[in-house]
Amino acid sequence: METCNFTGGSVPSFWLVGFSSLQEHQFLLFFVFLAFYLLILSSNVTVVVAVATDAKLHKPMYFFLINLSVLDVLLTTLTIPRMLAMFLVDAKRVSSKGCFLQMYLFHGLAVTETFLLVVMSYDRYEAICHPLHYAVRMTKRRNLRLAAGAWLCALLVPIQPVVQSSQLTFGETPRINHCFCDHLAVVQAACQNAHTTFQSFLGFTISMAVAFGPLLLVVLSYACIMVSILRIKSKEGRRKAFSTCFSHLAVVTIYYSSIALAFLSYRVQMPGDIHILSDMTFAILTPLVNPLIYTLRNRDIKRAVGQLISQDIQANILINRVIIL
Repeated sequence: METCNFTGGSVPSFWLVGFSSLQEHQFLLFFVFLAFYLLILSSNVTVVVAVATDAKLHKPMYFFLINLSVLDVLLTTLTIPRMLAMFLVDAKRVSSKGCFLQMYLFHGLAVTETFLLVVMSYDRYEAICHPLHYAVRMTKRRNLRLAAGAWLCALLVPIQPVVQSSQLTFGETPRINHCFCDHLAVVQAACQNAHTTFQSFLGFTISMAVAFGPLLLVVLSYACIMVSILRIKSKEGRRKAFSTCFSHLAVVTIYYSSIALAFLSYRVQMPGDIHILSDMTFAILTPLVNPLIYTLRNRDIKRAVGQLISQDIQANILINRVIIL
């Protein structure tokens, strides 16, 4: 049995096990996750560029959408490239500092997304429930404050559990049964004692609070929104009001469904790879589908993306003509 004589901050390195039952399919995993990563990057960057370059989309709703797309790019870039190296060249060893930094940033960005979804639901609440005062209340300064608050507050949440988990005792090369440094997976890799039990409970409690506390605010916002929509006499007016909320509702539903799946997989006795897949669903599914939902369901973004693509095609044609000449 490995001697437990290192704290988290002094342990030489961690060993990421990855998918233990799929060790013979590393190349397949590499190409699958590479495809996911390229799709996430291209779709989210397209949304950001389309909104930023179209003056008609310089509105609060689309400003928060840019924040969401940037967040999704950062969240996946934090995890997938490291996983690709692990699948391709078996780079499973990670330094302790790098591991705890990844843990902090991953959970901080994940919490940021919950806060951003609350801000976006508040924006829809103001737009539908107080349309005459919307321009006055949702000013550029207030939008910046709401977005900055979502980013800064969320990055404070993981500090305590990450610092405390770094004080746990580990063996010389702890084996983390995951593809990246998730808090619970790192705690489970520590030497088992009362501190690890407390850390598991602390991580679960904080996760529940920062996930379902904001969900309650989203539900309350949409309860008020639905009451306002039902008061609209025109059937066409009700349809337009609901259509402006549908994309955000779909994103919220998928996001919290993936969180619920991750929580459930840890509460039920399942194979380790199922736990990893549930976490990867949370880390990859929402960044992948968010831009697709907004692009397919929102006419303004669909138009802006179409214009952006047509401009790129025209630019390529012009470049080819210059090269030929």
